[in-house]
Amino acid sequence: MDIVDLKDRIIKNISKVIFGKEEAIEKLLISFMIGGHVLLEDVPGTGKTVLARSFAISLGLNFTRVQFTPDLLPTDLTGLSIYNRDKGEFVFKPGPVFTDILLADEINRATPKTQSAILEAMAENQTTIDGVTHKLSDNFFVMATQNPIEYEGTFPLPEAQLDRFAFMIKIGYPQRDMEMEMLTSQMNHHPINDIKPILNPEEVKFIKNAIREVSVDDTVKDYIVSVVSHTRFNKDLYLGASPRASLNLMKGAMARALLNGRTYVIPDDVKMVMKEVLYHRLILTSEARVKMRKVDDVLEEIVNEIPLPVIRKDEI
Repeated sequence: MDIVDLKDRIIKNISKVIFGKEEAIEKLLISFMIGGHVLLEDVPGTGKTVLARSFAISLGLNFTRVQFTPDLLPTDLTGLSIYNRDKGEFVFKPGPVFTDILLADEINRATPKTQSAILEAMAENQTTIDGVTHKLSDNFFVMATQNPIEYEGTFPLPEAQLDRFAFMIKIGYPQRDMEMEMLTSQMNHHPINDIKPILNPEEVKFIKNAIREVSVDDTVKDYIVSVVSHTRFNKDLYLGASPRASLNLMKGAMARALLNGRTYVIPDDVKMVMKEVLYHRLILTSEARVKMRKVDDVLEEIVNEIPLPVIRKDEI
């Protein structure tokens, strides 16, 4: 199978609905390839939910959407055991987490207790109810959308849960010509109704296992560790990136290399996924916030401080 061809097919299919966001679609695919989960953050109306739905449809996987609200309970996600009078025993009723792709829509509108209900599912690919552990799908993948925390009625996600998201992707507003095309496409009906699955189960499995064939030079690994280490000792950051971030950064670079037709990682692969991997894991100090510092600025300074490694062809 040709991984680049699969990528192009997925992007082309989703681009029938989401216009001009090929880079965001590719990074969403990368997150799925490395077995991570993805957080889609942006203002309402930028297409986060539509992107999630069209991605699930394109891969031909089971898809469940849950609207997170302040009154949503943990058992509304994981399921619960209900007493069956006829059988005289408790019967487990599975919740929405028993699917392939779970869209946690506006996840930060639920309380922290409910937000944490899917933490075990994201971390261990299983959920425990009433002392019984239930295995989830091998393709289990959480796509959570959230509005910026400045919006009313939102609860910031706990740091432990943020760290479970391999990537955080911002959709952004479309370009003027893309927005014009969107208006034309939706004059009579929504184009998502025309989206069809384009991958079969073997192709999905191939995508998830493909990065095993990619090599990473020790020089690139050292660069990754240097960047992540600098976040832990930066004076403007209260919390730096975890070792899990290093792993996500390496795997993300491996997937990006593969999607660009290479079986080896170059430093540019790391740089291209760095913001998506690190941004949501970094927390500014109160002093930095007072000075109106932004995570983007701090991250850019860190990257500029560390020289980009040079890899000779004979080392690849």
